[in-house]
Amino acid sequence: MPVRVKGDGRREVVSEVEIPGTPEEVWELVATGPGISSWFVPTRTEGDDARPSKLICSFGPGMEAIAEILEWSPPQSFCAEAPWGPGVPPVATEWHVEAKSGGTCVVRVVHSMFASTDDWDDQLEGTEHGWATFFAVLALRQEHFRGLAGGVVQASLQVGGGLDHVWARAEAQLGLRSEGEVHTPWGASGRVLRHGESEAFALLRAPAPGLLHLSAMPMGEEEVLLTARQFHYGADVTAPDEGALRDALAGL
Repeated sequence: MPVRVKGDGRREVVSEVEIPGTPEEVWELVATGPGISSWFVPTRTEGDDARPSKLICSFGPGMEAIAEILEWSPPQSFCAEAPWGPGVPPVATEWHVEAKSGGTCVVRVVHSMFASTDDWDDQLEGTEHGWATFFAVLALRQEHFRGLAGGVVQASLQVGGGLDHVWARAEAQLGLRSEGEVHTPWGASGRVLRHGESEAFALLRAPAPGLLHLSAMPMGEEEVLLTARQFHYGADVTAPDEGALRDALAGL
């Protein structure tokens, strides 16, 4: 969706997904640290649990995104604001949970900033691709593991060789084949659910019930950021070893 320019000068993009669940259930998934960590990245809140003051998402070592929570209206909506970098206007992120018939809810996220030019429209539009990926994880989480506690272990590595070459090696070494069985070097096994040119999702049965998401993102002409995220669900489940994930990526 292209950036929409509002009459007050605000520029915004909207992403949404419909998933099974009551508003209260879905609110726990999008507005609490444990809930968000079960389908996004490791996340925690600061302040009172009933009304947190900050949301802190970790995308890797030294890569934390800290957002100040400005509005809080459970279980319908909240708004947080975070800096995007030097010279970039602050970005507000609104989360909305809307109940639908049939026992589902629409989760809608709106990124917006006040700007008089289109200098940052590409960055705003780029958020849609990211949410499409993680909303796919959220939908799979609700389809296969609804009601279970969960968490995520992630590892990223920047490698050379170009996107096509790196992704082909990742497919071969990690056992990713369209709708086939997956057996990773760190001991995870299951079956592939979705497979694309630089992204794949798998439903895992060992060493714990869960989901695997692998993606490759160009970082220039030859450099590629390869990321593996393994989500695990259920009580008393031992989390996968982050070092094993990182070692497997380094093997590429």
